[in-house]
Amino acid sequence: MRILSISIFCLLLSLNSTKAQKPIYLDVNQPIEKRIENALSLMTLEEKVAMCHAQSKFCSKGVPRLGIPEVWMTDGPHGIREEVFWDEWSGAKWTNDSCTAFPALTCLAASFNPEVSHLYGKSIGEEARYRNKSVLLGPGVNIYRTPLNGRNFEYMGEDPYLSSRMVVPYVQGVQENGVAACVKHFALNNQEKERFTVNVEASDRALYEIYLPAFKAAVLEGKAWSIMGSYNQFRGQHCCHNDLLLNRILKSDWKFDGVVISDWGGTHDSDQSVNNGLDLEMGTWTDGLTTKGTSSYSSYYLANPFLQGLKSGKYNEKLLNDKVSRLLRMIFRTTMNTDRPYGKFISPEHSEAARKIAEQGIVLLRNEHQTLPIPVGKYKRIAVIGENATRSLVIGGGSSSLKVAYEVSPLEGLTKKYGIETIVYSKGYSSEITENNAKSKLAADSLIQAAVEVVRNADAVIFIGGLNKNYFQDSEGDDRKSLALPYEQDRLINALLTANKNLAVLICSGNAVEMPWLSKIPALAQVWYLGSEAGNAIANILSGEVNPSGKLPFSFPKKLEDNAAISFGKISYPGDGKKEEYKEDILVGYRWFDTKKITPLFPFGFGMSYTTFEMTKAITDKTIFTSDDVIKLVVNVKNTGKMKGSEVVQAYISEIKPTVLRPLKELKAFSKIMLDAGEVKQVELNLPVKDWAFYDEKATGWKINPGRYTINIGTSSSDIRQRVNVQIKK
Repeated sequence: MRILSISIFCLLLSLNSTKAQKPIYLDVNQPIEKRIENALSLMTLEEKVAMCHAQSKFCSKGVPRLGIPEVWMTDGPHGIREEVFWDEWSGAKWTNDSCTAFPALTCLAASFNPEVSHLYGKSIGEEARYRNKSVLLGPGVNIYRTPLNGRNFEYMGEDPYLSSRMVVPYVQGVQENGVAACVKHFALNNQEKERFTVNVEASDRALYEIYLPAFKAAVLEGKAWSIMGSYNQFRGQHCCHNDLLLNRILKSDWKFDGVVISDWGGTHDSDQSVNNGLDLEMGTWTDGLTTKGTSSYSSYYLANPFLQGLKSGKYNEKLLNDKVSRLLRMIFRTTMNTDRPYGKFISPEHSEAARKIAEQGIVLLRNEHQTLPIPVGKYKRIAVIGENATRSLVIGGGSSSLKVAYEVSPLEGLTKKYGIETIVYSKGYSSEITENNAKSKLAADSLIQAAVEVVRNADAVIFIGGLNKNYFQDSEGDDRKSLALPYEQDRLINALLTANKNLAVLICSGNAVEMPWLSKIPALAQVWYLGSEAGNAIANILSGEVNPSGKLPFSFPKKLEDNAAISFGKISYPGDGKKEEYKEDILVGYRWFDTKKITPLFPFGFGMSYTTFEMTKAITDKTIFTSDDVIKLVVNVKNTGKMKGSEVVQAYISEIKPTVLRPLKELKAFSKIMLDAGEVKQVELNLPVKDWAFYDEKATGWKINPGRYTINIGTSSSDIRQRVNVQIKK
């Protein structure tokens, strides 16, 4: 009895002592760096190492003894992934993990609206926070280099400036919720084909001018708390442990203080993982997609091999402390942040945000004879044709696949808008018909014939097709095999035209497609993957309730060989099995088309409206500037049509007599404005001259040549309405 009393007394004394000496890392009033230092001093070597690698498919260890929580991650970037079993990829069959699906990031980029990007980040961040996630694995900002890349739909287009302006508010919106945005995939991850092995060789100019700016903006301006490495190699080192990318550029040059997380299965070596900038190893010894069963988490490259190397003196503990400091910093910013909001899930506000983003991103590409809009009541019978009118486009595609609370299909949205008595539907084609045999041919013929019969007596036809999230379409894991529409859609469209020429074509995709029938159809829109509110957004645009205002974030080539990467042959894409050379260098997208005088099918930045706009009186505050100046440019924009609408004013700069290869023009500013019919607004654009620099490989730094430049102001890379010449002095 006496021994028990002494034990209880000692326990109470210990508890009182602990209370009196509260660890600094728990004191939210202390600076984060001091809290990190204190936590590190209390951790064992084993506890530190355990924080540097996964303990399940989507979480890593904390330190339970010290009250430091685990780090829980979730796939994005378009919605919060369903819960999965601890060590499996399959869903855990929860009943409360269905999310709101937001539009794919190609749609967000097409909005050309940073305010909408902030709304996106804030909304998806709220859903991640409600589900108690520490890290949202997104957004993606890899550059659209080839239209065959299966994962382009997850990214923000071909232009580094546009991607930079759109990623910053997204990151800020997510992190306002106490959730770390994880910007991916760093870097040069521009294809899915051979993604685990391809070794990219690109010039320093291409690296710094094209492929890094969006990541740099996310870090320096967005203050991103984490970054994910990519699967591919760059100059012979895998990007998840690449000394140049992670140590020298990200952590040294950009002073990134967050966590570098490996892509799942992207880690290959203990020495490089320890020394070359990786902080948290996830998914090793899985293929990143389908492998099930117990993973040897203790045998990860940053697990026991790291621990044994530290104990033997092979590795410096300073490297470990740096990794753990970064993880603690992220934990204190997220899970252990007492001011962290509670978030919300599948709320009316999120549905409204998803619809608004979708409406702002839909791009009208053709509208002969004012075929669109189709006001409610104009026609008695509207035929809707195409599998994508009813197919779920939030399921599949790899890690972006979602379990959603609801999804309004295009057919549902159109039926709700125009009435069940007006809309008639026929499938027209099927993605299940893939075999080139007589039976499949007969099935395809039957679908086409049935669709033709439906449209014969219709007043208008809306075809909803494009790609889907199947393998070899818009999907993680491999690339498309051609630029053409799959599933005999070209044949279907031509058949529909023979029966009814009043045809509007809607393309659901995250990539450009060939359009051999383009000159025959009166109306065309790029409608992307729009998420939960797809049908409502499409119906609002087609009916004219909302005026389309999206602009293409990448160029559409007329044929595949017109694309820069493809034009140089296999060594440039997809590589020869050992390496891949980015032979187009800095001439990506419209930079290639403009400079090489190749006419695209549709240019970067292009998008029509139901109204018309006029630009006049473009002037700058002066005409001679230095590299430290910010040029203030103003231009008058007038809505010359009869309907309220938005226009995107785009400013591209051209160096008149460059001393090195420069693109014919480069986007350096844009602004989206709303105008009532007949209204005139003066739009002001700020253009920092320092942003006009090129990367000088000889001097290994940025350089601005003195001389004459032209500022081109227009509504796309090909539609220039005003020009202003300026002089940059030494």
